[in-house]
Amino acid sequence: MLIDHFPLVGLKLTTPRLEVRLPSPDELGELAELAGNGVHDPDLMPFTEAWTDGTPDQVALNVIQHYWRHLGSWTPQHWALNLTVFHDGAVVGQQSIGARDLAITREVSTGSWLGQRYQGRGIGTEMRAAVLHLAFACLDAEEAVSSAIEHNVASRAVSRKLGYQPDGSHREAVRGDLAVVHRLRLTRADWERHRTVPVEVEGLAPCLPLLGVDVP
Repeated sequence: MLIDHFPLVGLKLTTPRLEVRLPSPDELGELAELAGNGVHDPDLMPFTEAWTDGTPDQVALNVIQHYWRHLGSWTPQHWALNLTVFHDGAVVGQQSIGARDLAITREVSTGSWLGQRYQGRGIGTEMRAAVLHLAFACLDAEEAVSSAIEHNVASRAVSRKLGYQPDGSHREAVRGDLAVVHRLRLTRADWERHRTVPVEVEGLAPCLPLLGVDVP
């Protein structure tokens, strides 16, 4: 069975309202369609890579190829886990967590998006809290980093609520225009002080070697 060779398909994070895990092929299709139906105001690009530009079909294909690309290039030293988020059984968005040389750096990075009709309900905070619990409580991370373009107020608000602190900024070209990207960093101590969302983790133990974590 697939889970015997790639146990991450059995990893599941559960919060009071959400289930966060890898999708089945049909669920990946639902996720792609959700993105194609809209993730943000078309006039404001919240991502440094403008993957949401294009027709609904092209955006959907971008989601699928991005998902497969990261699974296909997976190594314990460099990985990105793109988890699908479910609310009341419905696909509502994607929450990603990744790391390079986690056993050495003890640092993870996160990113996410939600379908427009699910925004403004606190789901973004809860789903990021799920992967932060995975990082700090399960993978022995010491810090987590994130970033947001200056006008992405919602993402920056989630970071503040979870305890992140400013970590500088840099400039990038997005859609041919200047974008100021704010970096944010969360330490283990600040995560402990701000954590309020209970998280349950299933299927972790066989995944640890794939995540670059030393198993006793």
